[in-house]
Amino acid sequence: MVLAIMDMGAPPPLWLLAPFALLILCIALGPLLAPHIWHRRYPLISLTLALGVVAYYLGILQNHAPLLASLEEYISFLSLIGSLFVVSGGIRIGVAGEATPFRNVIFLMIGGILANLLGTTGAAMLLIRPWIRMNRYRITGYHIVFFIFVVANVGGCLTPIGDPPLFLGYLRGVPFFWTLQHLWLEWIFVIGLILTVFYFFDRRNFARASITIQEKETAHESFQIEGWKNAFFLGVILLAVLIRGWGTPWFVSDGIMGMAALVSYRLTSPSIRQKNGFSLEPLLEVAWLFFGIFATLVPVIHLLTSSAHGLGRPTNLQYYWMTGSLSAFLDNAPTYLTFLTLALNLHEPVLHLFDQPEVARFAVEDPATLAAI
Repeated sequence: MVLAIMDMGAPPPLWLLAPFALLILCIALGPLLAPHIWHRRYPLISLTLALGVVAYYLGILQNHAPLLASLEEYISFLSLIGSLFVVSGGIRIGVAGEATPFRNVIFLMIGGILANLLGTTGAAMLLIRPWIRMNRYRITGYHIVFFIFVVANVGGCLTPIGDPPLFLGYLRGVPFFWTLQHLWLEWIFVIGLILTVFYFFDRRNFARASITIQEKETAHESFQIEGWKNAFFLGVILLAVLIRGWGTPWFVSDGIMGMAALVSYRLTSPSIRQKNGFSLEPLLEVAWLFFGIFATLVPVIHLLTSSAHGLGRPTNLQYYWMTGSLSAFLDNAPTYLTFLTLALNLHEPVLHLFDQPEVARFAVEDPATLAAI
């Protein structure tokens, strides 16, 4: 990483944490309390708060290094999310019928595995429509909730591709296969527990359905996959992420991901994306909001790096509950980065914003703390 050895400079004042807190609150409460205003104005809100932090760093602190480092992370983050979103949007799975409780469990389990290869967003976009079509005769709210649990959340925790916070940790220096090596047993336990609970819910729902609906649900219908060529582009994206950890400049790996997405978009039949209901609007929303998050997170990370030891040393159990609680109603990406920074500096103070060898050493020497985060 080009910016891996930059000096942090003088820490910002405490009040500069306010833009980050305000943005997170807006993201959490805006869609609930003022949905119409929020959906029209969220780009302006995110941009305004971000530019406030940028102006302070450039004009008052005269320190552009943390901003450039955060911008690099943002571009890499968006390159991965965007390329996976575009490429997976060019694949369509045609599945209907055969929606017995057991087959539903198998479908969700496969979705949880795919989340580690396509990202939770890509896997959810690819599978949500076939999931609804399979269960269309008896679809209920719990079908959607458990799909979110497995495919869009827990399933992607084994690789940096699967979950955005893990990718950000990978950019900071956490080894690519660290979560797979250290959390596979926990992944199996949690996924197994969720699927067991789902099975009993679904079995009761299926048993209550009429004989006609049960016959429709178990009728064998055609299975097909359109857009097979995009599997190649998914492999290209995976390779781009891997070579990033081998010392390849960020703009090279990000450029490869961008080209994979562009070529995929040009070569894929528009009818496939139309059937998937593909739209760039969700990606644009992520781009706007995370631009604000990455910018306003800079003073948070900066302060934690410079004053971590004054905050005390949390136990691993406290790390677990604090990160889990904050991620439940805020966002797991800034939560992960914040507590990773805190834990790293409590383990051994660092003088630079990004110190990949130190992060990698921390992952080896204190795996329990990183696992808790």
